[in-house]
Amino acid sequence: MASKLIPFLPLLSLWVAVAALASLVIRELGWARVKQYSLTLVILALALLALPGGAVMKLGRPYEDRILAILQRRKSPSIGDSNGCPIFPANNIWNARVRDLPLDPHSPAYIESMGPGLPLHPDFGATGGIPYAVTDGDQLVTQVTFGDGAGESDPGPYRIPDDAPLEGGEDSHVLVLDRGKCMLYELYSASHTGAQQWQASSGAIFNLRSNQLRPLGWTSADAAGLPILPGLARYEEVKAGRITHALRFSTRHTRRDLVWPGRHVASRSSDGNLPPLAQRFRLRSSFDISGFGPETQVILTALKEYGMMLADNGGPWYITGAPDVRWSSAVVTDFRKVLGSNFEAVDTSSLTVNRDSGEVRQ
Repeated sequence: MASKLIPFLPLLSLWVAVAALASLVIRELGWARVKQYSLTLVILALALLALPGGAVMKLGRPYEDRILAILQRRKSPSIGDSNGCPIFPANNIWNARVRDLPLDPHSPAYIESMGPGLPLHPDFGATGGIPYAVTDGDQLVTQVTFGDGAGESDPGPYRIPDDAPLEGGEDSHVLVLDRGKCMLYELYSASHTGAQQWQASSGAIFNLRSNQLRPLGWTSADAAGLPILPGLARYEEVKAGRITHALRFSTRHTRRDLVWPGRHVASRSSDGNLPPLAQRFRLRSSFDISGFGPETQVILTALKEYGMMLADNGGPWYITGAPDVRWSSAVVTDFRKVLGSNFEAVDTSSLTVNRDSGEVRQ
């Protein structure tokens, strides 16, 4: 910490000198005489405010988007019925109910390794979460240059607006739903480099009318090689009173393995007690949700019926959602009452039709 302050010492020293000089002048001449020189006072005040003002700007810069989101009361764009474009077919694994499926035999070990006493965490709210953009098919083709993940990235064409929102933090996801062409474009570690130009570590394109999965072994904008947008908790759905798909979540450590529909791994551990990526979990049917707020009840009901899919290493029991100023702060409080021990791992193997397809057996 001290090393980070060293570059600011000269500026701090100058500020202390100005403050000392101002104090000395006011003390010797008296305030009555000093206040006659209004311009001098203004300059002196600006000089004294420069350092703390700059510090506030410096400290606030990483949170600039969050502050603006609150001030501007930003809402996530409506998806609705997506103009007839589904978020994958009805028989897709993301849209499959898992309430009545059998338990995975490794469920107790998975829960124990993930932290049975840790609370559920809403990784969304008025500012937090992964934002997304919605277009209607008129967006121009965008040039995207890829870095380390180029070999496992779809070459395009991508159609990403220049003003597409960028997730804060290291992951810097960009998600764009093209309702006109019924396509989903997702980038990881992205940045906007110019008009109709982006660069990213990796990227993936999903045909939302298709059940086809990415090539086995390929990542996406997510560690498990899956799409992100279909698993977000969105305020629009909660307000409507029903979520009809699985949610996306993370845990601290995973095994170097995957289960269908996962396509990619992100661990070096072979510990069989750790869950593989794409493992499905659900809230126990016996868990009483009657005492929770209405928004939370919608989410918890979905977790019982559709469950949640393990998509990445990250915060423990972190459920991902979209930022929206309309989210109630009560959701944060409510989630603290739901523990890891209230979940169980699900065996979805009976739903598999083809390992290279997200289609479920009906």
